[in-house]
Amino acid sequence: MKNIFFSICVLFMVLGCKDAVATADSKIVLSKVEAAPEMVTENTMDLEMPPEPKATETQIIRTSNLRFETNDLNESYQNIQKAIVKHKGTLQNDASGKDYASAFRNLTVRVPNTNFIAFLDEISKGVNHFDLKEISSQDVTEQYIDLESRMNSKKTLEKRYLQLLQKANKVSEIIEIEAKLAQIREEIEAKEGQFRYLKNQISMSTVTIEMYTNDASQSGATASFGSKIWNEIKSGFNSLSGFILGLISIWPFLIITILIFIFIKRKFKKKTP
Repeated sequence: MKNIFFSICVLFMVLGCKDAVATADSKIVLSKVEAAPEMVTENTMDLEMPPEPKATETQIIRTSNLRFETNDLNESYQNIQKAIVKHKGTLQNDASGKDYASAFRNLTVRVPNTNFIAFLDEISKGVNHFDLKEISSQDVTEQYIDLESRMNSKKTLEKRYLQLLQKANKVSEIIEIEAKLAQIREEIEAKEGQFRYLKNQISMSTVTIEMYTNDASQSGATASFGSKIWNEIKSGFNSLSGFILGLISIWPFLIITILIFIFIKRKFKKKTP
């Protein structure tokens, strides 16, 4: 009887040790995947290795800022519109306005990188002088490769955790792996968003155009004589209002000055025989 009882105890002890060893092995694999995914080989888990980084061509972000005077805003705008269509660009922003002396129109155009120079040459035709003509090129190749590499590494890590999830047989392991997967998926989506934005900036160049005219007929300066008189009356009234408001703002000093003047004047009157 004692021998049977002893055998049962030994059996339970062996099974318990096996479970403990299995759990420890699972935790070791998880820690290896998390700490150094590139070190996990076929000896630990049958998982694919991360792909070798691919050689990529130079990645350039091109931008340009232009400012010039034109005799006809509408004609210049129509020419730019034609150039946008011709070179497969898009008009991203269009702002216009006028004051007493001039009128302006500011445009932001996105054009494919391959058509950048041709588009600039097209819209420069007929411009006698540029107040500003700035063309810049930013090399983002290193940033592009780094971001792509990080994104691919996260995707490889996600695949490994998915394989671990298929082999997990304990609720605690499944919960731990799913939590890691959710975190990795969030990081992947963030990297993908950054990568898409960077690729868009590379593929589509940005051209900012500021054009203006001092032509009175376009700025609205050719007002009637009566309108000009009314504008001058309003201007004079505004100046008078400003003067009065200025006096009101310094009224304590005015009162003190008047009191000092009255005091001095009375003193002089008393001394006069």
